[in-house]
Amino acid sequence: MKKGNVFEKIARGATVFAGSTLAFIMAISVILAWVISGPIFNYSDTWQLVINTSTTIVTFLMVFLIQRAQNKDSKAVHLKLNELVASLKGPSNRLIDVEDLNEEELETLSRYYRTLAKMAKKEKDLSQSHSIEEAEELHKKKYL
Repeated sequence: MKKGNVFEKIARGATVFAGSTLAFIMAISVILAWVISGPIFNYSDTWQLVINTSTTIVTFLMVFLIQRAQNKDSKAVHLKLNELVASLKGPSNRLIDVEDLNEEELETLSRYYRTLAKMAKKEKDLSQSHSIEEAEELHKKKYL
């Protein structure tokens, strides 16, 4: 088994477990045990350090685990959307992998779609759909 596959299985298992009811119950149990043990340890600095260090470590690791899961989910959604765009006749295939564009390119596309939305508001047929270029050409013919 490849090293990447082992890590992926461990990360997936940890993600699934971290979002489970059992994990939540265990977390509450640890906190309750810590609170109950306070008088036993006279609420010492070490007693406080144990919970602070433990929660810091868990939080640190969970940030990366959550980000990994979010990246994977985001990639899957993008791939599904790319498949939809690629399989339909009307939408522009130029939008496939649009998430790889830089901020300036995304803003340019955003301006185009705002323009398209303004043009669509003038349409009498709500089901009418156009590419940006086609919409601009129709707009010129209709309103100029």
